[in-house]
Amino acid sequence: MNTTTQTNTEGSVDAHVDGHVLRIAINRPSKMNGFTPVMYEGMARAYAQLEDDPNLRVGVLYAEGDHFTAGLDLPKFAEYMRQGKKAAPWGLVDATDLGVQGWRRRTKPMVVAVKGVTYTIGIELMLAADIVIAADNCKFSQLEVKRGIMATGGATLRFAERAGLGNAMLHLLTGDVFDAQEALRLNFVQKVVPAGQELDEALRIARQIAANAPLAVVATRQSVLKTIEQGPLAASSEFMAVQARLANTDDAKEGVQSFIERRDANFQGR
Repeated sequence: MNTTTQTNTEGSVDAHVDGHVLRIAINRPSKMNGFTPVMYEGMARAYAQLEDDPNLRVGVLYAEGDHFTAGLDLPKFAEYMRQGKKAAPWGLVDATDLGVQGWRRRTKPMVVAVKGVTYTIGIELMLAADIVIAADNCKFSQLEVKRGIMATGGATLRFAERAGLGNAMLHLLTGDVFDAQEALRLNFVQKVVPAGQELDEALRIARQIAANAPLAVVATRQSVLKTIEQGPLAASSEFMAVQARLANTDDAKEGVQSFIERRDANFQGR
């Protein structure tokens, strides 16, 4: 099933099934992919599609045109901000993965390909994902302080987590523009590739993940996140129970059989 959320002027977020991968495209290139409320809701619906379709194992987020996103189309979000509301209905999946009550969290992996201008929500979306491939022409800026507001999509949490307090304050408090190599130094992105190759590389990695046992992938991802959010002891206390659950799945049996037969495993996610 493919989904598209779109109006002529408000942009769209388009979801396309590609085997076990859901390709999610930000689509408003005439406005440098500046986010509108329609697009924000469309993103939440695309992430919910990834979460709810058992055939889908990995998401890839990317953008049409020359830029990932110039950030929020601020006038269109001003009233939401004044009321302290999100531009997406409760019950969908929060693409910024903050664990806010009323919105679900994603369990499946997300790989992001960024290019060109990648501002504000663009950075927060990629930091909320799992793996980021950046084109070497990227320009990043978390510039909310230049607009009299605060970043509330996760930047104040994840900048310091990834890059340390000083680096976080440097970029959050100045709202400066930095390049792909600085993003790599800060651990915001995992690879920098020549512009035009970022989506192919993201898809290559996503397909590599999708070939692995889906239940084991989800469990591994959740263990890592629990370590970050709740600490190593909280994560390690679940090791034996999670391993016992995984070891009794059909996929674990297939993993053993493929090892014996010296072939690639064919996992079914059960």
